[in-house]
Amino acid sequence: MDSASQFAVLNDPLSNQGTAFTEEQRYSFGLEGLLPSGVDTLERQIERVLGQLEAKPNDLERYVYLQDLVERNQTLFYATLMSDPARFIPIVYDPTIADACLGYGHLFRRPQGMYLNKRMKNHFATVLKNWPNKEVRFICVTSGGRILGLGDIGVNGAPIPIGKLQLYTACAGVPPEVLLPIHLDIGTSNAALRADPLYLGLREAPPTPDEVDSIVDAFMEAANEVFPGVCVHFEDWKGSDAIRLLHRYQDKYLVYNDDIQGTASVALAGLITALQIKKEALSDQRILFAGAGSAGIGIANMMVEAMVQQGLGEAEARTKITMFDENGLLITSRKDLSESQKVYARQDKPMRRLEDAVKHVKPTILIGVSTVGGLFTEGVVKAMYAKCDRPIIFPLSNPTDHAEATAEQIYKWTNGAALVAAGVQFDDVMMNAKKFHPGQANNFYIFPAVGMAVYATRPKRITDATFIAAAHGSADQVSQSDRKHGMLFPRQDSILETEITTAARVAEFIFDQGDATVERPEDIRAWIESMVYNPKYSA
Repeated sequence: MDSASQFAVLNDPLSNQGTAFTEEQRYSFGLEGLLPSGVDTLERQIERVLGQLEAKPNDLERYVYLQDLVERNQTLFYATLMSDPARFIPIVYDPTIADACLGYGHLFRRPQGMYLNKRMKNHFATVLKNWPNKEVRFICVTSGGRILGLGDIGVNGAPIPIGKLQLYTACAGVPPEVLLPIHLDIGTSNAALRADPLYLGLREAPPTPDEVDSIVDAFMEAANEVFPGVCVHFEDWKGSDAIRLLHRYQDKYLVYNDDIQGTASVALAGLITALQIKKEALSDQRILFAGAGSAGIGIANMMVEAMVQQGLGEAEARTKITMFDENGLLITSRKDLSESQKVYARQDKPMRRLEDAVKHVKPTILIGVSTVGGLFTEGVVKAMYAKCDRPIIFPLSNPTDHAEATAEQIYKWTNGAALVAAGVQFDDVMMNAKKFHPGQANNFYIFPAVGMAVYATRPKRITDATFIAAAHGSADQVSQSDRKHGMLFPRQDSILETEITTAARVAEFIFDQGDATVERPEDIRAWIESMVYNPKYSA
């Protein structure tokens, strides 16, 4: 073996084992003298990684370290993440990834995934063929048009699909080699970024919606040509683009949008648990949304479908939902509503204050997807509590400073009566000699499990009903003892076990619907377990 090949082994994150190469392997690969004499186990390497992480001053530095690690030794990276998912999910994804996105052009070290732009429109297929692995089963693609609560940050949103796909593996065991993160650069409306000399994206404003559709049409055609049967996961597109593109492709390709369907599914999972605690039906609730963008509309649509499954007509189910945005209640006299918003417009008088809307609607469920930090004021929460003994309140916006209220505030203002889930993980709260553990309505409970089910069953389509099945699969795993502490989602310390259980539930649904393109096994769970990625070094 020549010296170039020897160093290629050490520099390839898929084959590199670092100090875990055995003496026999070092001899066979010509690595003798290129590594210290000691031979580590994978467990000892993890111990070293944990020590180095502990020495970092903050989670952003830990994020940077871990992204360097995955580019050096993929097996060690995933073995570390999967050793303690509850600890590492907030580092490799939300909330730390928000800081990584904001500083992306300044933190950039080496490329991860692929970077396409609108100028490649006529040769997307040629560009995609540059990816070395030809067996891609999932693409997570973003334009960076609406990242978390950060708005349009263009190519600075590239860490999002990288982090999302890392959670496919860390949380549900989807093999990493079948995953491809992509940033599709259509420009950015963020003038400050375009003026930043270290910004790495196109320094142009985004095109018109028709031009966006044409670009994404070309991308979808090329992706399915190069990777037949690939599932495309749309992530963090501008709200109007997100809704339109999902409708455009969901009957033609294998696609889903996590901001719309994943967010809706995890919110529904929390509501299912909360309503089981209250022993009430979703169809009997009055639901008020603060925020009527793609996430809010997606949650509302999935709630309607869930209520239809319970026996309500679609029109009646929609009457249970009221929506409020920056211009007030969505009412039929407003002229600024999109087509997806109009179906939730009420024949009512204008209201511009959320507290007034709460007093008027008397909601039993209040969902925040506004990205307006502090929107759920003491007056808002107390007005809801005055008409509902056990209000369900979900401030889902993230990162933390965009949350509509903190869990501690909501518990305080309702004397501990509220059932709470947020988009970020808030600390436990002690009230009245009782510890409350607020839930985190994080999509990682849903999309990795759906991904594993899709990986296993190779379905013809993914529908909202698929995500409703995932919501039930998650909710059913919250123990009675955890529910007594206000927990609405399963514990994160056993997330792999949880996600495999949910994936089996989703796979069963896909088979029942006749959408799978593989033969149904006798034992679905055991079948899925046999496919789970196990981060171990090869012999």
